[in-house]
Amino acid sequence: MSKNTSGPLAGIKVLELGTLIAGPFCARMLAEFGAEVIKVESPDGGDPIRKWRVLKDGTSLWWSVQSRNKKSLTLNMKHPQGREIARKLALEADIVIENYRPGVLEKWELGYEQLKALDPSIIMVRLSGFGQTGPMKDLPGFGAIGESMGGLRYVSGHADRPPVRVGVSIGDSVAALHGVIGAMMALRHRDATGGKLKGEGQMVDVALYESVFNLMESLVPEFDHAGVVRERTGGSLPGIVPSNTYTTSDGENIVIAGNGDAIFKRLVLAMGRIDLAGNAELERNDGRVKHTQMIDDAIQAWCDTQTIDSALTVLKAADVPAGKIYSVRDMMTDPQFLAREMFEQHQFADGTPVKLPAISPKLSATPGHTKWLGPTLGQHNDEVLQSLGYTAAAIAAMKQDGVL
Repeated sequence: MSKNTSGPLAGIKVLELGTLIAGPFCARMLAEFGAEVIKVESPDGGDPIRKWRVLKDGTSLWWSVQSRNKKSLTLNMKHPQGREIARKLALEADIVIENYRPGVLEKWELGYEQLKALDPSIIMVRLSGFGQTGPMKDLPGFGAIGESMGGLRYVSGHADRPPVRVGVSIGDSVAALHGVIGAMMALRHRDATGGKLKGEGQMVDVALYESVFNLMESLVPEFDHAGVVRERTGGSLPGIVPSNTYTTSDGENIVIAGNGDAIFKRLVLAMGRIDLAGNAELERNDGRVKHTQMIDDAIQAWCDTQTIDSALTVLKAADVPAGKIYSVRDMMTDPQFLAREMFEQHQFADGTPVKLPAISPKLSATPGHTKWLGPTLGQHNDEVLQSLGYTAAAIAAMKQDGVL
């Protein structure tokens, strides 16, 4: 099967009005799969993420990934002409993605209902801390707050210590993925009702805390029906035994998921624990749960006799799911990552090489593709504005007037 490198979203135009993580990550995924994404940035420094974490020549390395394939347009949204240009772009777009506080776009006359009155087919993905309705809608909401309110922070960490955060901005990223899913469903509905010219658009209302809450498995029915509040349990998975993190003799951490009934038997036999394999009470998960500590102690005692490599060899031979906890250094040389081509080699403008994570998911016929790294601030000003009919003289005047 031949591959279409233009991407499955070729022909889809996206306007990104947002900064930092949730909105830009949502738009990034659409750009990776062929959509034309025009990112509006403030002329005064652009998206703050340009200065986050590790920098190269004054620009974040993160930026090269977060804004790949996007076109950067600077607009002063405090200027009437800047808002006018944004409105023109929004009405040309298939999808508008924004992550301002609710009400900001309305003040700019760029709100969903305002644009819908002019183009009923428009799709707007709105990402915010608490959604577009409710008593908290006007409050600032970052990913950390969404993770806390959505339940993730409460169950993360060890029982005798304060909650911990995941080492990445998971709340923002999960919200972004919900935005992508919502946008694709909205596009499908619009196509089914007449397409861009006649179809029905809609608003995709994504709240960060709700996106996290959506991941919380059986949390609600367990509390409602049984009064169970899921608590922090470190590296274990309560109620599913065994599934935990253990330490090998060379100080490495290994995750062993022996919680399937047949898998558990293979695990303990591989450990030489025939007594556990023959214990009828341990044949099913509900029986093993009653002996969680004993089982974990037995696995840890076995790991104390193994290096990480020997443990993985034994468990692989026994067909027991297990894995070392990887750092990025481990990933960069791992045969599985390399076989799946999970790194892309690129160059910065000065010729310096840089690796980026490859695009996921992998589509067999229309895979994603990196066309260029994150753009310089305002790199596409002339191109975008000329596409709207502005002349070179008009663009020069707007630069002079502080619009761009």
